[in-house]
Amino acid sequence: MSIKFDPNNVIIKLCMSGMQLEESGNSEGAITMFNKAWHEATDEYERFIAAYHVARLQKSMADKLKWMETSLKCALKINDDNVKSAYSILYLNIAKCYEELGESDNAKRNYELSNLYKVAPSDEGPFYHGTKADLQVGDFLTAGGNSNYKLGLKMNHIYFTANVNGAGLAAALAKGEGSEHVYIVEPTGEIENDPNVTDKKFPGNLTRSYRSQEPLRIIGEEIERTKLTTTKRREWHENLAKNKGEIIN
Repeated sequence: MSIKFDPNNVIIKLCMSGMQLEESGNSEGAITMFNKAWHEATDEYERFIAAYHVARLQKSMADKLKWMETSLKCALKINDDNVKSAYSILYLNIAKCYEELGESDNAKRNYELSNLYKVAPSDEGPFYHGTKADLQVGDFLTAGGNSNYKLGLKMNHIYFTANVNGAGLAAALAKGEGSEHVYIVEPTGEIENDPNVTDKKFPGNLTRSYRSQEPLRIIGEEIERTKLTTTKRREWHENLAKNKGEIIN
């Protein structure tokens, strides 16, 4: 089974709205939005995501534990390798709850399970890289380029994704005036989860975002993808301009 992270999914959009309220300091509005996401969720994938965000804003440690365990139970019912990337952070949060509640044996067991699921990505692709550079099959993409998100920052890794629309977004946001391209790429060395998105807004690496210090070989170009509307493109550029977060390089 392969579930594709869809930013246009109703539940994911509700959680994103909740996170925006949270970042603006409106915790009450955020928890209302997360609860709405939970009540409107229609499958285990949506419930797993909604419960995780409900858990984060619980004031009581016992309630936080209950919701984290609910999120984990939903995740465990989903036969999807991508969702498995969330197991480690879920077990870690559950372990911390038990530790705070003075249940050391349960804490120890969940810390061990968290470490057990800290594994290298097993995603087999296909993988994509979005850019405005005009390249050919057989060319290599390498680390050392300028960041699209922070002026003057040279990137120590080359970034890519197994989500073709995510690569399309990267192409739309890339610096330069050239045409947008989404290339099909093949890693030539070890890959790792992109730490800038993994376990950040969503548990695990649901967006299937990766990076490598080794080159990516271009093996084709993907034409079929959902392109951003003019309005969405403007919104993304406005959000990037407001973003003050640190980039893990």
